[in-house]
Amino acid sequence: MTLLCITGEVIAPCELGWDDLACLPAQVADVSALLPGREGGGVRLRAVLGRAGLKDGATHVSCESRDGKFAASVPVSAVREALIVYRLGDAPLPTEKGGPLRFYIPAADDCLSGEVDQCANVKYLAVLRITRGAGHDTRPTTAAEHSTLHRA
Repeated sequence: MTLLCITGEVIAPCELGWDDLACLPAQVADVSALLPGREGGGVRLRAVLGRAGLKDGATHVSCESRDGKFAASVPVSAVREALIVYRLGDAPLPTEKGGPLRFYIPAADDCLSGEVDQCANVKYLAVLRITRGAGHDTRPTTAAEHSTLHRA
């Protein structure tokens, strides 16, 4: 079953399932060591991007939720060490924890502070769309929108 689609400015667009993610290098056994209060295990974004290969000129990655309602576009250079959490113990990451995939940026700035902020941590991740320049981004741009997002 496909969990993650990698598309756009990549050499080899691909679809990855749970076993594919588990076989990649750069595994992180316990994300709580990097993200206190968070649970699960995952893989570094750099390993996932290495699988697809970036084309020359690719600068951003848009992380898009499964339902298509949320997306965050961030510079690849700033998030190579980000995490894609896909498991809790030996089982898939449950929906109530933001699964089956969740994107986290360790040490992200406070929300509304720039391109790489906490609002770029995407629940229900399904698509990584690599672009030349900033791509699809639905993050809030005002304090009111931000408050609404976090209440949801």
